[in-house]
Amino acid sequence: MTFIKRAIPLLLVLVSCGKKQDSILPLETKMTESVYSSVTIQPDSLYQVYAAVNGILDINLVEEGDLVAKGEPILQIINTSPKLNTENARLNVQLANENYQGSFAILRDIEDEMNAALLRFKNDSINFYRQENLWKQKIGSKLEYDTKKLNFELSTNQLQLLKTKYNRTKNELKTQLEQAKNSYKTSLINTKDFTVDSKINGKIYALLKNPGELVNTMEPIAAIGKEDIFLIEMLVDEVDIVKISLGLKALITLDAYGSDVFEAKISKIYPRKDERSQTFIIEAEFTAPPKVLYPGLSGEGNIIIAEKEKTLTIPKEYLIEGNKVNTSDGLMDVTIGLQNLDRVEILSGITKDTYLQKPEK
Repeated sequence: MTFIKRAIPLLLVLVSCGKKQDSILPLETKMTESVYSSVTIQPDSLYQVYAAVNGILDINLVEEGDLVAKGEPILQIINTSPKLNTENARLNVQLANENYQGSFAILRDIEDEMNAALLRFKNDSINFYRQENLWKQKIGSKLEYDTKKLNFELSTNQLQLLKTKYNRTKNELKTQLEQAKNSYKTSLINTKDFTVDSKINGKIYALLKNPGELVNTMEPIAAIGKEDIFLIEMLVDEVDIVKISLGLKALITLDAYGSDVFEAKISKIYPRKDERSQTFIIEAEFTAPPKVLYPGLSGEGNIIIAEKEKTLTIPKEYLIEGNKVNTSDGLMDVTIGLQNLDRVEILSGITKDTYLQKPEK
């Protein structure tokens, strides 16, 4: 009998201790909400170099890692376009020039037709006005008058048509001559060896073709960027991009630098979404960059979108249905604010003295 009386209080204590192990109080802590992104380091002003003509790479005038000045030659291409194209273009210029102003020009033939038409017009004009005067004096027949009037009208129309034809043909031949000259100039450029120059003061990061390889206008042949200015390229999920704005602080870690954290600021947001990865590209600039950087270094970034030095927070796992918590008085609605990976800010609904029960799984 004595054993039973002692066992019951002990059981109550054990049950009570089990409940307290799952009860916590909210904490007032610093709260930071951030957006995660993957990170890749790229040189500023990095661009891919393309050839303006098809051909064979003759020689690379620089090596990867070399510094180059704007306008400095970096490689030489031998053009493989047939010189026959240039000769054909030259003959087209000659023919177009001959048609426009040569001794056998098309315009000269039209001028001869116009002169003949002008003579017929003058003759028909004289005959018509003479016959008209006679007809007014009741001399001659109506048929003779109508015939000379018709001839006069026909010769007038023919002369006007030839003048229009002359002006139109002249403009067409002039245009053809200019087009032929432009084609000839282009062919002259394309038949020469072509040298590719750097567009910026920078560094050669890649030479993508070896001497002797074919080069075309569709494939890059080199990559050039700034020597000592690097940008942080960050990929942000589409559900988070609306939270990002220019000037926000980002904390960057790079695989090459272990646990070191570098501060940066968002400098550019690209508005176009990559449909394959469903992400947006944004750029950031280091506040104090590492001493050594290389293109392609990868890492992770957290973009700080909100911070509070002291606020009421609870573990996320104690939140029920997104806006409720389990207390000693039952379920209570709460208003949440900032969130991070493991904690959530409570704006209203409970106090720092409210015990919370962990939800059952």
